[in-house]
Amino acid sequence: MKLRTLCEKDAASMLAWMQDPAVNQFFRADFAHKTMTDVLSFIRGGQSASERHYAICDDNDAYQGTISLKDIDKENGTAEYAIVLRRQAQGKGYARFATQEILRIAFEELGLHKVYLNVWKENTHAVGFYEHMGFRREGEAREQIVLHGKRCSLLWYGILENEYLR
Repeated sequence: MKLRTLCEKDAASMLAWMQDPAVNQFFRADFAHKTMTDVLSFIRGGQSASERHYAICDDNDAYQGTISLKDIDKENGTAEYAIVLRRQAQGKGYARFATQEILRIAFEELGLHKVYLNVWKENTHAVGFYEHMGFRREGEAREQIVLHGKRCSLLWYGILENEYLR
């Protein structure tokens, strides 16, 4: 397993998970209607001062998912974490590996102080994973968003540099 820069060869696999309801059911963005043009545009903008998006790959360099640091704020030392895996990659250790690596990048390479995320409260599988990885619950935004026509609460999590296990 490894992380690497996203590239155009990842586009078809990215589009496949975006259009897979089993994968995108907990996302606010309307991924189901994304096009190959949208995916290629995202890939081309994958590395900037405020965004870092990486391909999660197997040992043969095949794309398995994307992990990101978004809204990187060097002044405050913070960034938002996001991850998605293709359905066939779930439950195989990719998320654990990629999360450990993205936290290493955040804290050791970028010198950040905190990485945070928000998650739909009903996404209990993800909540359990984030807690297992060391993220601590910081609060709840009750009925914050509408997802699939239903008011939903978001849970906020964070991990500080001194809580990160090297």
